[in-house]
Amino acid sequence: MNCFHIDDFIAGCIGGASSVVVGHPLDTVKTRLQAGKGYKGTLHCVLTIYQKESVSGFFKGLSFPLASITLYNSLVFGFFSNTQRVISKFRYGDGRHPPSMLDLTIASMMTGFISVGVGAPVDLVKIRLQMQTQPLLAENLNLAGNVPLRSMGIQGQTVYRGPLHCIGSILQSEGVPGLYRGAAAMLLRDVPGYALYFIPYTLLCDWLTPDGNATLHPCSIWLAGGLAGSISWVTATPADVVKSRLQADAHQQRKYRGIIHCIMKSYKTEGLHVFFRGATVNAIRGFPMSATMFLSYELSLKLFRSL
Repeated sequence: MNCFHIDDFIAGCIGGASSVVVGHPLDTVKTRLQAGKGYKGTLHCVLTIYQKESVSGFFKGLSFPLASITLYNSLVFGFFSNTQRVISKFRYGDGRHPPSMLDLTIASMMTGFISVGVGAPVDLVKIRLQMQTQPLLAENLNLAGNVPLRSMGIQGQTVYRGPLHCIGSILQSEGVPGLYRGAAAMLLRDVPGYALYFIPYTLLCDWLTPDGNATLHPCSIWLAGGLAGSISWVTATPADVVKSRLQADAHQQRKYRGIIHCIMKSYKTEGLHVFFRGATVNAIRGFPMSATMFLSYELSLKLFRSL
């Protein structure tokens, strides 16, 4: 049996594009809460964005992740499914053999590691576009004579004209490593995060599958995917906060020297609760995004394999 299936990559692309459209508005709220200033909570953030930027404010930075989702989600779902089959082929002699918990853990954590190569630049550009209308902190600015200006806030100006201009600006000012700022924090988020994404989904699907029936009802896929997404995103929130802050940290107003410095400075200035900022949004956002992702993936896969 050939362990490599191209249809997993195509189905992952379709599912990923669907999930991005569904989840991007709440992703913008999550990013603003984690890396922005002046929000009292989730509802206040939503109302502030709507009042100041209208509905379009929730879709800032959408074009780039939507375009790049073809590559990213194809990689994630295609790599996970094919790696799982390779492991089963190696361990049991048959790629169709049901994977053990260890097999799922290895495949999902490997997926999290590989995904950062594509996901880090995508996330960076998305966050820079989402955050560029936020007020610049006065403590990050210096006027003539290098005199710190700490007593006032200055409204942020639109720095990037779009995704390509954002990428070009980052490359010009920070080089290729600039596109991977926050990648280490993303590894801390995604390596365990994907284990807590695919494993709960698989276990829930097994639990929801009727005896003697190998075909899951679409509602069961939707429920299992949604719950798995909420579990994964909530548990990944602390690492996601650090990643978002590092990626939103513009080169000219750099506040954080790295992961440890970001953790220590955030804790010192805002307390332990800062690492759980956006957890509610992550839980809410994770359900429809992942439910849409898995349902679109499974239905697409079923269609391709019936042709």
